[in-house]
Amino acid sequence: MYSLTSSRLMTGNEAVAYAVKQADVDFISAYPITPQTIIVERLSEYVSSGEVDAEFVPVESEHSALSACIGASLTGARVFTSTSSQGLALMHEVMYIASGLRCPIVMAVANRALSAPLNIHGDHSDIMGSRDSGWVLIFAENPQEVYDYIIQAFRLAEHPEVLLPVAVNLDGFTVSHSSEPVAVLEDAVVRSYLPRNPRPRLEYEEPSSFGVFALPSHYFEFKVEQERVLRRAGELVEEISRAYPNSHGRLVKLSKFNEDGRIAVICMGGTTGTVRHALKHHGLEDFSLISLKLFSPFPGKELLEALSEAEGVVVMDRATSPGAALPPLASNVAATLYEGGVSLPLLSVVYGLGGREPTLKMVLEMLDKAEERLRARGRAVSRMYLGYGGGVA
Repeated sequence: MYSLTSSRLMTGNEAVAYAVKQADVDFISAYPITPQTIIVERLSEYVSSGEVDAEFVPVESEHSALSACIGASLTGARVFTSTSSQGLALMHEVMYIASGLRCPIVMAVANRALSAPLNIHGDHSDIMGSRDSGWVLIFAENPQEVYDYIIQAFRLAEHPEVLLPVAVNLDGFTVSHSSEPVAVLEDAVVRSYLPRNPRPRLEYEEPSSFGVFALPSHYFEFKVEQERVLRRAGELVEEISRAYPNSHGRLVKLSKFNEDGRIAVICMGGTTGTVRHALKHHGLEDFSLISLKLFSPFPGKELLEALSEAEGVVVMDRATSPGAALPPLASNVAATLYEGGVSLPLLSVVYGLGGREPTLKMVLEMLDKAEERLRARGRAVSRMYLGYGGGVA
């Protein structure tokens, strides 16, 4: 049996730091940037007070932070970092190296808009710019999920069949700075859940090679195998979560609310709660909600099952992809439907850019227009901007 302490009032950032503290990490390196700075401030306090026996390495940039994490990870250390926005963009080069070297680093990303123009508020543009970097990408809806998913991320990253970096995403400010009671496990329970698995590492007595030069004769094979391992990580999510001591906090690839709704709304992150509230309290029985927790590897099989009774799909992206046919989440959903031989009308909704939070009124208006749009367009794909100009366009 697991044991919970009394709930603690925490912001999303504080929930990250507390989970990392309980995970008994060996090495932390990060650079401060809004809105994730509180994470590393708390962790530096834990280290300086002796509550965490870890090496905390302050560096001059996010590029250096992730580079330091790679070096520590290759020695077998349990490693953590965090960042946001331009900091993640500066890490972009190193993210590919971390996944290619099979470093089980866990990173929290307090999602924030990218410049220009300068904006410090939340959207998913930062992580979507690195969605093809070979990391496992998880999205949390609230501080409780943030806490639970960080702990499970360490077990998934360090699983002997995975050994890949994992990023847990939390919406900047709306989740990172919002407080709620968070049920936490006892330290000993977390330590028991996170065993130290042996893995290939740099050792003086038994030398190994990492980051070798790959000619065309081998590079292709490396990348295909890396893709297969990422898919394997998705297959292991259920096993990892089933072992998690708190059954209410187990990581799922997606969850569904209001199963009988014929129009499915697919969403990630903090806005999921607003949409759920709209469906629950405003009699919108025609709609169901699919809250996607795992973005990479994309859970196509599970999504097709969740959409088996749907007559239309609304996909909400908190990012846009200039020049692309569809924004990131809508693109993955459309490809999944096509590969599954499923023909459904799809409405792609871009919302919340630069922290323009969708109000309940805006969501209700969107759902009303979505039903009308899906009915009128048949099997076509259409686009909507929620919040643009203050309304629905």
